[in-house]
Amino acid sequence: MMSGMNTEACDPAESAALREIFAAHPDAVEPAGEEAVTSFEAEHGIVLPEPYRTCVVEIGDGLLAGPPSYGLLPFARTPRDWGADRPERLLAEPFPLTRAWLWEQDHEELSDEEFEERVGPVYDHGSLLLGTDGCGMYWHLVVTGPERGHVWLIDENGAIPFGDRPGTTPLMPGTPGFAGWAARWAARGRSWFKND
Repeated sequence: MMSGMNTEACDPAESAALREIFAAHPDAVEPAGEEAVTSFEAEHGIVLPEPYRTCVVEIGDGLLAGPPSYGLLPFARTPRDWGADRPERLLAEPFPLTRAWLWEQDHEELSDEEFEERVGPVYDHGSLLLGTDGCGMYWHLVVTGPERGHVWLIDENGAIPFGDRPGTTPLMPGTPGFAGWAARWAARGRSWFKND
């Protein structure tokens, strides 16, 4: 976990910001409630990071308007275009990355088999799917490992964390974590990427 990000307790300011975002959209899905979330966590051997957990339990469990472009998914779902033949998602296995990885940087150095072996866990270990922006662009919330609580964009080109990070120039600037990601979307008209 990066410093300054509390994934164990919901900051009241983040909760208030999320309530405001959801209140502005009548298409918000009702909260899932404590019992549903606790049952899901026990089944998968995880605890959802805050403030996402509080959002799903108390505020709303999805938003048709987004974020992302095709809506914020309820917490236990995958997008329609995810594919039925994909491997089982292992949420208790740590998400394998701590920094951006653009596939082409390593693909030439690895055999196709080695590449697939490394990329598979990026998609399927330690993260919940928040939704899709289409064309194979998936937003993930990391639930296990050092990046717990961070949101990542994973697509055919690579995996990029959302938010500012000490000592780096972010590809997607903003306040890290679920609340920062949702606030960036709610600001409408702001690109996810620094150079857009």
